[in-house]
Amino acid sequence: MARKEKTIKEIFTNGFFKQNPIFVQFLGMCPTLAVTKSVESALGMGAGVVFVLVMSNIAVSLIRNYVPKEVRIPIYIVIIASLVTVLEMFMKAYVPDLAASLGTFLSLIVVNCLILGRAEAFASKNGPLKSAADGLGMALGFTGGIVLIAFFRELLGAGSLTLWGDIGINLIPEQYQISILVQASGAFLVFGILVAQINKIKISKEQRNEVI
Repeated sequence: MARKEKTIKEIFTNGFFKQNPIFVQFLGMCPTLAVTKSVESALGMGAGVVFVLVMSNIAVSLIRNYVPKEVRIPIYIVIIASLVTVLEMFMKAYVPDLAASLGTFLSLIVVNCLILGRAEAFASKNGPLKSAADGLGMALGFTGGIVLIAFFRELLGAGSLTLWGDIGINLIPEQYQISILVQASGAFLVFGILVAQINKIKISKEQRNEVI
């Protein structure tokens, strides 16, 4: 029996829950743990990944039939590196403070296994439209994951939420803040708790389906 092809909607939403890059596939852990100290940084990194992943997927899809298998990975890396260079130049020109806060992790998008993985696993085997949908869905799933982690780290660790630049809202008094959450170890702690909760929800859902 022929395998049913996924629709554009299914491909797009796959990265939100079923194959979420952060909480299911555990891809891109370096920026996940490094740039989630504030929601602003997480959103900036997420926007960068959206741009690079969507554009690289489209580019790889367009050239997939012309690239020899022996050199496909180096060519994919060149495409991704070129897009990251454009992204860096744009951010340094128009949002220099955000670019500075992301630091070297902005450049490290080049070696983000999520981006290269989608180029190899999906874009090299599908057309531009499906590849764009896959890239956008996975990138938004990644962005949602790191923003969620940053939200809890910044809110509970610093007692505030940064909206843009120096504009922020103080919500929790200093005596009730959990300062460890804004440290490096706090990223692992929040990530672990969220993964545990998500797995608990998935298991409960599977058990309900079995009963039905």
